[in-house]
Amino acid sequence: MAPLQNVTVGAGDAGLRLDRWFKAHYPAIGHGQLQKLLRTGQVRVDGKRAKAGLRLAEGMEIRVPPQARRIETGKARMAETAKGPARARPRMPPLSRQEAVELRRRVIYRDTEIMILDKPAGLAVQGGTATHRHLDGMLDALSFGAKERPRLVHRLDKDTSGVLVLARTREAARALAASFRARTLRKLYLAVTAGCPKPRRGRISLALAKSAGRGAERMAAEAGDQGLTAVTMYDTLDNAGTRAALVALMPLTGRTHQLRAHMAAIGTPILGDGKYGGSKAFIEGLGLEKRLHLHARSIEIPKSGGGVLRATAPLPDHFTRALAAFAFILPEGEDPFPRALSG
Repeated sequence: MAPLQNVTVGAGDAGLRLDRWFKAHYPAIGHGQLQKLLRTGQVRVDGKRAKAGLRLAEGMEIRVPPQARRIETGKARMAETAKGPARARPRMPPLSRQEAVELRRRVIYRDTEIMILDKPAGLAVQGGTATHRHLDGMLDALSFGAKERPRLVHRLDKDTSGVLVLARTREAARALAASFRARTLRKLYLAVTAGCPKPRRGRISLALAKSAGRGAERMAAEAGDQGLTAVTMYDTLDNAGTRAALVALMPLTGRTHQLRAHMAAIGTPILGDGKYGGSKAFIEGLGLEKRLHLHARSIEIPKSGGGVLRATAPLPDHFTRALAAFAFILPEGEDPFPRALSG
């Protein structure tokens, strides 16, 4: 019989949901099998029952029961018998000196506990089967002489640019992970949309569930009680008639691809988001890059001693070119959300 195992969450897994941690480390365990193990209390985190959506922090201890290890071991043996031993995932090559310098230039805030990075579009936060170059493999370049390696505490989509928070100590990672779980942080995104939202500002409350379609991970809006609760506030800052709009977005929940799925669901997909908007997400004739026009503009983090830390990431070049093409004006020094939230 496979023994009970307690696994400590490493730095590279901080910020992952519990179900995604199992998918990464025990891929043979299906969604239904994991849900049963969680429901019966056989999987626990720090000795307590947990839900699939729990965000992990470095140092947490996950109880992996014998049943889970038997499933994983059995399927691995079947695969090895059929196909031969699986090849190890190739490691990411070390950064060159110039690459490390460029990455450090993207740090927009740093103190002894927190670092905030302006993540470029196109850089994955974590690795995967077909992703061998990712931020998680570059974090040693962001140590700045500290004894501990920075830790991921949340993620942005590969094609989304903007503010990404890193913890510089284990204690900071725990505190930030708790803040993300409690939704006490305030995140502001900017998007250029194909079409202008109607009404111009408001609240999107559409549950999201993983689509059963082929290919990469995709979320779909679900009616009724199906799926996971997802809420987004939005406010149209400027528009070019009904052709396009500059929209501020504030997610009140943190579902995968939430902003992309929500904007597509109300008929105004984010520019360049063919995955959710199809051909409607592209506007021809302006020479715009066919890239996702979604930018994590700023974040506000409550400080333990009082006050708020706010960091803002500059707009990437492809986003700036889209603003110029539509003659959009971005309000300076104005928080657009009091209007939307009061409505």
